[in-house]
Amino acid sequence: MSYQALYRVWRPQRFFDVVGQEHVTKTLQNALTNQKISHAYLFSGPRGTGKTSAAKILAKAVNCERAPVSEPCNECPSCRGITDGSISDVIEIDAASNNGVEEIRDIRDKVKYAPSAVRYKVYIIDEVHMLSIGAFNALLKTLEEPPKHVIFILATTEPHKIPLTIISRCQRFDFKRISSQAIVNRMKLIVDETGVNCDEKALQIVARAAEGGMRDALSLLDQAISFSNEKVTIEDALTVTGSVSQGFLHRLASAIRERNVAQGLETLEELLAQGKDPSRFIEDFILYYRDMLLFKSAPNLEESFERVMLDDDFRMQAEMMNDDDIYELISVLNKAQQEMRWTNHPRIFLEVAIMKLCQLETKQSLSPAASGEIDSLLHKISKLEDELHELKQTGITKSEEVKDSPRIKSQRTSRKGFQAPVGKINEILKHATKTDLNDIKGRWGDMLNRLVQHQMRSQAALLKEAEPVASSQSAFVIKFKYEIHCQMAMDNAKFVNTLSELLFESLGRKMQIVGVPEEQWHKIREEYVKGHREEVSENNELTQPDEDPIVSEAKKLFGDDLIEIKD
Repeated sequence: MSYQALYRVWRPQRFFDVVGQEHVTKTLQNALTNQKISHAYLFSGPRGTGKTSAAKILAKAVNCERAPVSEPCNECPSCRGITDGSISDVIEIDAASNNGVEEIRDIRDKVKYAPSAVRYKVYIIDEVHMLSIGAFNALLKTLEEPPKHVIFILATTEPHKIPLTIISRCQRFDFKRISSQAIVNRMKLIVDETGVNCDEKALQIVARAAEGGMRDALSLLDQAISFSNEKVTIEDALTVTGSVSQGFLHRLASAIRERNVAQGLETLEELLAQGKDPSRFIEDFILYYRDMLLFKSAPNLEESFERVMLDDDFRMQAEMMNDDDIYELISVLNKAQQEMRWTNHPRIFLEVAIMKLCQLETKQSLSPAASGEIDSLLHKISKLEDELHELKQTGITKSEEVKDSPRIKSQRTSRKGFQAPVGKINEILKHATKTDLNDIKGRWGDMLNRLVQHQMRSQAALLKEAEPVASSQSAFVIKFKYEIHCQMAMDNAKFVNTLSELLFESLGRKMQIVGVPEEQWHKIREEYVKGHREEVSENNELTQPDEDPIVSEAKKLFGDDLIEIKD
């Protein structure tokens, strides 16, 4: 068979040809020039980024007859023999199919023999993470102290599966994903050399579909060339990669923005009629809105776009959308994508998602964020509470209130306020322990974050100045700084149920929740401790001799940070 795939014909033969890995090639070239060659290397990185190619180039460079050189000459018999595979001293092993202890023992037995044709015997072990634990153990000693004429080059896509004892014996080089622009430049060179007529935008589509892998990009380009007639067009590239054209995405985005369900479903029907995969389409649509959000936040980061190529239609769409709407669109699409993975009818979920997107309510740009409104409201409430507290401290007598402000008195006496359930709190205190309280406190921050995730920002704001103060195995007490906050929280059944469910998920047991304002809590706690003076006195021998029994009992319940309790 005379024809060879593009990625095989254009495999790099020099470090200069390895695209997008300058940090690796520069280091290896300097080591070759200074004759500081290590006995073992580990090349790790995504597929198709040049790991095996760099290993073969390094094998040629160390064995080149013109060494020391920074690049193999590719002209001497050694370089040509390694390139065509006729020199047996450069051994390439596929660890996926040779992953047993016996294969590694065979290598260990043969490394002591000197190379027959070149200066160094080079072992290139590809997909080394596939070796068994026994094979890794058999390789350890040889890898640590091989003969002077042996070099090991290990290549892997999953370095986290390699034992640390192996990694520590190698020089590690991490290959990164190749940028789309670098892939496009390389493909331009190839199509110019081969005389293929290709649209530049088609190359960009292929480069982005390759996801940073040069081999994937050249395979897709090869397929697009075979599919096309005389010129590789954008449509050819879209067909080969399975992507959706940007024009369709613009049309669908316009239908969603205009709340036109009929147009949205018609556009979707047209796409699916062309044989587009629903899962691939929804991924493209998520990336479309992701790129839109990135463009609105940082317009100069065009290289970071995953799906979009900047044009006038896209700029217009971005200008007419606000960030909150884009967040909501991405959230709905992401939920639909997860549901589509576990169904035999992904098209139904996709159509439902499009209808949901077309029916979303547009957020008013003039209204402040919900959290900001809540914080402002709570600030005003706090100021009112402070003013009331100051009035209580002025020393105004009841008689003066009756004479001077009877209207105010009648209002105050009619206001019941929030009365904490003293009986429930005393029952909790009877069984409360410091360990249970610390369990609640340790999960308190996570609880607030999860309340926000459950769309209960206002309730989470009420708990900003609240804290758990006592806990048993089945119930706990929350102290609120302000009485109004306590009443708002405890009167909200949905909030109490949600908080109880979150605690059940975190602790594995159901917990009853009791709220108490700070002022009432101090009185209840003081009365409870004083009421148990006789019980504490009977157990006084268990506490420190010079410590008050009331204080000892309070420390068991509330920890060391208790307030002073007066007789």
